Amino acid sequence: MPLLKSVDSKSSAASVAFRLKGGLFPLTLLEIAHYNCAEFEQQLQSKAAEAPVFFQQTPVVLSFEEFNGDIGALPLSELVAICKSHGLLPVALRNSNTALQAQAKLLDLAIMPVGRVKAAPEEQAPVAEEAPQTAVPVTEQPAEFSHSPSRIVTTPIRSGQQVYAPGGDLIIMASVSAGAEVLADGNIHIYGALRGRALAGVRGDTSARIFCQSLEAELVSIAGNFKVDEDLRNNHWKAAVQASLDEQTLYITPLV
Repeated sequence: MPLLKSVDSKSSAASVAFRLKGGLFPLTLLEIAHYNCAEFEQQLQSKAAEAPVFFQQTPVVLSFEEFNGDIGALPLSELVAICKSHGLLPVALRNSNTALQAQAKLLDLAIMPVGRVKAAPEEQAPVAEEAPQTAVPVTEQPAEFSHSPSRIVTTPIRSGQQVYAPGGDLIIMASVSAGAEVLADGNIHIYGALRGRALAGVRGDTSARIFCQSLEAELVSIAGNFKVDEDLRNNHWKAAVQASLDEQTLYITPLV
């Protein structure tokens, strides 16, 4: 009778070639309103000159949801080539046009779902009058973002590290080094210098804020709206500040 050998769990795990895991990676949305080759390249070149650090192998999603023009005639391959020549790496496309999606597939771009469209208000049918009832006060429960307990980090965030607080705030009791990235669904509090990238409200919470004791950041972002270091150096550089969002405009104000 042959002997049965136990399978070593370590050697079995080592034989697995890959694993699929979920990850959260913030992507910049490049919203294109209209397209003219010369005009687009000139404006992109100007923006790259303002923020050279940001335009370094940065993955972007091309969005044409607000595009004004003949979307079917858009030379997507030309547009992608211009982006790559200035340091942007288009990785996906967001638009429901089938002709544009066909071009995207030929360029090996992923197809992202389009944004939500607000439904038109429905007309209400006339309701028969009923006997008056006593009004009962009802507290509306906001169907927004349910917050998890805050994540607290007491050690410095080193270059190359990424720290994420899902569902809540991120509190860092130290500094964030250049090349590091901190993310939170809620607010970000940094009780030290912010020299890397900070992205708050990454799931769309526009009420999120970023607080830091010394603004020296490569990038700050709230709900996808961002400023890079070239913009941040104009005011409040190396000062205690807070970043907030108002009508898709990111404001940096002193922390008082």
